Parts: sequence; structure tokens; C-alpha cells
Amino acid sequence: MTFNSTRNGFIIATCVIDLAHTFFGISLGWLLLPSAIFLAFIIYGSAVIQSNFHGQSYCHADTSEKEIALSFDDGPNREFTPKVLSTLAQYNAPATFFVIGKNIHGNESILKQIDAEGHCIGNHSYTHSFYVDFKSVQGFKDELNRTADTVFNVIGKRMKFFRPPYGVTTPNLVRASNSLNYRIIGWTIRSFDTTADSAPAIARRIQTQIKPGTIILFHDTSDKTVQALKQTLNFAKENGYKIVSVERLFNIQAYE
Repeated sequence: MTFNSTRNGFIIATCVIDLAHTFFGISLGWLLLPSAIFLAFIIYGSAVIQSNFHGQSYCHADTSEKEIALSFDDGPNREFTPKVLSTLAQYNAPATFFVIGKNIHGNESILKQIDAEGHCIGNHSYTHSFYVDFKSVQGFKDELNRTADTVFNVIGKRMKFFRPPYGVTTPNLVRASNSLNYRIIGWTIRSFDTTADSAPAIARRIQTQIKPGTIILFHDTSDKTVQALKQTLNFAKENGYKIVSVERLFNIQAYE
């Protein structure tokens, strides 16, 4: 199921109903049915990044090896990103940090630390605005380019990974990211560490879903994420899972 196939199906269905109305007099009210189905597919496909509805995203690696990847959104955060980095260092675990451009200002040293400690940095837009998904192609390109330039000015590298804000994809977003040669990176397990759930509850949610090839989504924005991360890393170690980078998991490059 893709946007193009769904759109084509909608067009065919409306044409059939229109012809049936012309030749057999059926009510045009039947147009509401394909319209409702089309809208439902659009909402689902846009909200669920794993559906690849608007374009390809990397959400789960096809592997039997017990390897998983960690990712963190919405940093850099002055208080919590260093704690996450310290925890990762204790377990010698790599991760990918999808940063918001506006959060880099004043936290350049943290971005440098992420890079110096061998972790990858990806683009998570500049503003992460609630209304970002209504932007035009050029609007999305501006968001990506502002963050890309900000990161380049700090670490001297051009990012190739992009995680859409909220995990929502749209035709304009995909066109913009493709035109700038980004790879869209999703996730397999959403930790929901920004909810009111406790760290043990978050860790249990993750542990019940871990499989080979999994990408876990965290946010480096709270102390309970740090605690859930420790529990997740202990679980991975005890169960023979190796933490690898997104680069290695999919054999793709994070930078130009």
C-alpha cells in the first residue's frame, strides 16, 4: 500500500461510481465510501512511518543476527544528553542522535561530544513545530538545510539521516528529503518515554518487543529515559543482543 496506489484506487472507484450514476442512476452519495476509505488510508499511512506509505523509511533490519540499534530524538539537551552519553559509554554502546536545529545553539559542545564519542548525528528538522507537516516542499527543505548547516558548522560533517518530526510523513516531506538525498530513518519500538509512564514500565515495554534488527526510539530529554536506557542495555547484554549503529544495521552511511 502506497500513496500512489491508494490515490489511483480512489480515482478508479470515483470514476466507476460516476459512470454508474450516469447510466444506472445510482446515488452520488456512494462517493462518500471511497472518500472515507481514501482519507483513512492517508491518515494511517502518514502517521505510521513503518508503512512506507509516502516513501521508503528504514525501520527494521531484515537480519537474524541479534543486533539492535538505539536512537534518541529532540536533543541536544544540556541536562540529559550528557547523562545519556555517559550511560552509553559505560556499556560501550553506539547510538544515533536526531537533533533539532534550534536546540544546538548554546549546546555546541554537547554536539561535539556526541560526534567525538563515535555516535551518529541525524537531522530532526530545525523547529520541530507542531505545524511542520503542513509545509511546502521548499519549507521542508529550509528546515532540513538550516539544521544541516548548523551541524556542519559545529562538527564539519554533512548528515544523510533524517527522522521526520513526530514520525509523520507527507508527500512534500518525502519529496524534500529525497531531493536533498536524505535517508528517512524510522523505528521498530517506540519507547513512549515522553509519557507519564515510569522508567520500569518503559523498559518493560521495550523488552517485550525486542527482536533482531530492531531500532529503539528514545528521547534524550528526561532522567527516566536514562534509567530506562540502563535497564534496556542490561536486558540486551543478558539476552545476547549486541548494540550496533544504524549505519551498521542497514549498511548505509550517516554522512556524505
